[in-house]
Amino acid sequence: MQISWLYDGSQPIRVKTFLKQKGVSRRLLASIRFDGGKLLINGNEGRKIDKMVSGDLLVICLPSEKISSFLVPSFVPISILYEDRDYLIVDKPAGVASIPSQLHKEDSLVARVLGYYQIRGYKGIGPHIATRLDRDTSGIVLFAKHRYAHAMIDEQLKQHQIKKFYYAILQGNPATKHLLINLPIGRMPGSLVKRTVLEKGKYASTEYWKVSEFQNYVLCKIQLHTGRTHQIRVHSAFLGMPLVGDTLYGGSNRFPLQRQALHCQQITFFHPFLNKKLTITSEITKDMQRFIKNEANIKG
Repeated sequence: MQISWLYDGSQPIRVKTFLKQKGVSRRLLASIRFDGGKLLINGNEGRKIDKMVSGDLLVICLPSEKISSFLVPSFVPISILYEDRDYLIVDKPAGVASIPSQLHKEDSLVARVLGYYQIRGYKGIGPHIATRLDRDTSGIVLFAKHRYAHAMIDEQLKQHQIKKFYYAILQGNPATKHLLINLPIGRMPGSLVKRTVLEKGKYASTEYWKVSEFQNYVLCKIQLHTGRTHQIRVHSAFLGMPLVGDTLYGGSNRFPLQRQALHCQQITFFHPFLNKKLTITSEITKDMQRFIKNEANIKG
């Protein structure tokens, strides 16, 4: 994997200073040096202390990545929403874990992406999952194809610059069309899985817009301003409006939904290598569509 820049500055600059400005960490730069990568200036091997002048071409050749022996590839097909040299965006079905675990060691979204890489003959890269979804949440998941691309997205996540929108079906009906919830979330005492609104928890912000209302349910568009575990599920339950099918947080199963009615429908992020913002969307899943149609018929 090669990344290149044509330096057009008016003043000479050291390679390490330039790369720092481009988001290349010292750790990655050390990996390039010691793990089989290369740093080229105008086609010749260079050093991080070398200086560049206007018109110089700098190329970093990223070292081949090692795949953990714990990760077993799965060859179940994936639904691709976007792909280029640096990023892969996948539409995750409900019921698939984002990452492998002891319970889901042989099949996860990460394992499926690794299998896809092998089928396509991609060499020297691994599946870097940048955004995750709960096992029973469907929708958009962003992968970086190499460490540098992952670091650039990770920085955007830390700065809350990535916008993610969800569609959710809630039990009950909020009194207002727009709602902003700022309540801290932490692990529920005595539980390894469940979260709750907790005074000493981490800051969490969730914004709701009412899209459609039915007899006993409401379809909401939701934006996450932070990314806490189970955030939408916890905040919705705290409001007394748990997600349909979210039995962990007080929701009830209702045909055809046998899982929490939550779908990541849109993501907007800055693509650092194309130097522009990208917005990717995903169609709401069939089970949620059927539920909405059924409730609309009842209301009608």
